[in-house]
Amino acid sequence: MWIADQWKDYEVLDTSGGEKLERWGDYLLVRPDPQVIWNTPRKNKGWKTRNAHYHRSAKGGGEWEFFDLPDEWTISYRELTFRLKPFKFKHTGIFPEQAVNWDWCSEKIRQAGRPIKVLNLFAYTGGATLAAAKAGASVTHVDASKGMVGWAKENSVSSGLSDAPIRWLVDDCTKFVEREIRRGNKYDAIILDPPSYGRGPKGEIWKIEESIYRTDSTDPLRGRTVLSDQFLHHRLTARRAVLYDQFCDRTEIRRPRGSRGDRPSRQRLRPCVALRRKREMVQMIFRSKATKWLSLTGILQTKA
Repeated sequence: MWIADQWKDYEVLDTSGGEKLERWGDYLLVRPDPQVIWNTPRKNKGWKTRNAHYHRSAKGGGEWEFFDLPDEWTISYRELTFRLKPFKFKHTGIFPEQAVNWDWCSEKIRQAGRPIKVLNLFAYTGGATLAAAKAGASVTHVDASKGMVGWAKENSVSSGLSDAPIRWLVDDCTKFVEREIRRGNKYDAIILDPPSYGRGPKGEIWKIEESIYRTDSTDPLRGRTVLSDQFLHHRLTARRAVLYDQFCDRTEIRRPRGSRGDRPSRQRLRPCVALRRKREMVQMIFRSKATKWLSLTGILQTKA
């Protein structure tokens, strides 16, 4: 288990009754967490002095109740600074438990001893992008949401990385990968954490079970992932592909049943085709003479 225990600006203070009490810098938030199945006494006074509370609706979704919370604030992790704000689906703009993966990725990049090109797909607000760039990598940041890419750029400015070699792209990740393969462009490491369901920049529907794998019966590569072997840097060899769903207890923050609080479509492990394919696909590990192991920073390092 990898525990993200180096935070100073984030902390899970308590959990009970399907909710968790968190400290985000100077502010206390209460957010739902389906993994909190116990009803322990809420002794922490923060439950009553919270700055905002996200209420889950029985019909799906939910809404924030604000008490004393600014529209936007910042928190820091090591040398990175993130701009936060509450928005739909209880999100704030980062997933703090991913810090352990940022650290691991940064260490591998620094140890490589050569220039590293990183591709971050479904890159959200750029936590992994900024960590990789701070470690010295050149990063291509791709997300279908213009708003998320803009938010990531703001985080780069806050983190002193406005001049870092980061290429910001608003694009459909699958189509971008296929174009890069045709162009012959290659990367040393790929960061990939796709949602189960989402929409592209032009409203295209993304479904993990349909979009990750080639399904066209006329495609000679039918059944393979869009990340074909030719997309990887020639010095790296794909050794194993594994994915752990976000609620697998491998990367957590303090409490053994902590949740990433990600998209609603990811809130439970289900024995469905989408998750089976995700487990087969997403985390690729690459062997390199220079770096020994470069992995997708997403969930877990696993040796073949």
